[in-house]
Amino acid sequence: MEFKDYYKTLGVAKDASAGDIKKAYRRLARKYHPDVSKEADASARMAEVNEANAVLSDPEKRAAYDALGSGGAQAGGQDFRPPPHWDAGYEFSGAPEGQGMDEAQFSEFFEQLFGRAARARHTAGSARGQGGAGTAQRGADHHARIELDLRDAYLGGERLLSLRGARLDAQGHLVHEERQVQVNIPKGVREGQLIRLSGQGGPGLGGAAAGDLFLEVQLKPDPRWRTQDRDVYLSVPVAPWEAELGGPIEVQTPAGTTVQVTVPPRFKPGRKLRLKERGIPAATPGDLYLELHVALPPASTEAQQQAYRALAQAFPGFAPRAAQGV
Repeated sequence: MEFKDYYKTLGVAKDASAGDIKKAYRRLARKYHPDVSKEADASARMAEVNEANAVLSDPEKRAAYDALGSGGAQAGGQDFRPPPHWDAGYEFSGAPEGQGMDEAQFSEFFEQLFGRAARARHTAGSARGQGGAGTAQRGADHHARIELDLRDAYLGGERLLSLRGARLDAQGHLVHEERQVQVNIPKGVREGQLIRLSGQGGPGLGGAAAGDLFLEVQLKPDPRWRTQDRDVYLSVPVAPWEAELGGPIEVQTPAGTTVQVTVPPRFKPGRKLRLKERGIPAATPGDLYLELHVALPPASTEAQQQAYRALAQAFPGFAPRAAQGV
């Protein structure tokens, strides 16, 4: 996937004001609108201009896009992929502005960055409604993705989270904002679940109620574990003698507790030990699977190196690469 330089598409500087972006968009729309343009690639160029304007004319999406670009994302070229959870903590409101364009026409780049969040906001907003067309109007619902530790899913509890947003000042320049929200994390929360904070969205008009804030849960990536629904797969290193001879070992679970399990003798790659109902809590809890892999101790001293030499002498017929025909 190619990184899209929206500033280059509109021909504006990265510190351009809202007015500059609007002027650039109108100029390019007059040039490439399929109804009037004689350019051979007018439709494709107009789609690119619409997409760039949809991001840069929205302060919240622009702030998140700028943060992604400042991390050197452009260097990815055609192989660009946004880092996992790149937008965690950014607060968004409203639907994406496509300038009358069908959302399906946005690029894969836009879809990866903003499409899923937009659909989640739409789902949340549809469930609540946005008020009537009178003087009093309920505030807009907001949406943000948040990162939680796996232990939060096991234990739940109160968390103070920081959310980043943006607005335009009187001169139309981007101003970054940050606020903190107190969140009650329910025990057993899952990846993709929405936590609703009533009245924490946009302010209402004419005395109407404020909108709600919907927080989409993401679990922080960690090489030690992965989740599948409510099941948790935990990578557990074992020493060579534990792997071959078996025996009891102690393992710390994602909940922070320590359990003793027995490793069966004669290690086999890919072996898993199942701890029933030790996964993410629920009315029917998930299971915890311990994925065993052998960890070799380093030979830092002469005595340790000699131990490895003795091991090699004890297994003269051992051929670790026999399966490869060597």
